[in-house]
Amino acid sequence: MEEIKIDHAAMGRLAKAMAFICGPDHLTTIALKTAAESGSDKDIKKARTLFLRLKSGDRQAALAMLSAD
Repeated sequence: MEEIKIDHAAMGRLAKAMAFICGPDHLTTIALKTAAESGSDKDIKKARTLFLRLKSGDRQAALAMLSAD
């Protein structure tokens, strides 16, 4: 799988996209929102791991929403 890099600034926008795709109570959405707010390495690593575990269609849809901004 290609390495996906998510910068700190994009985490908040990605959290909003994930809330639309998977819902605001989805673990990945919550982790992304937490990482965007705290900026801690631990939170960012957890959010990235959960994001990469999503179905590829969900990941692609979220990334497409970011590129549409």
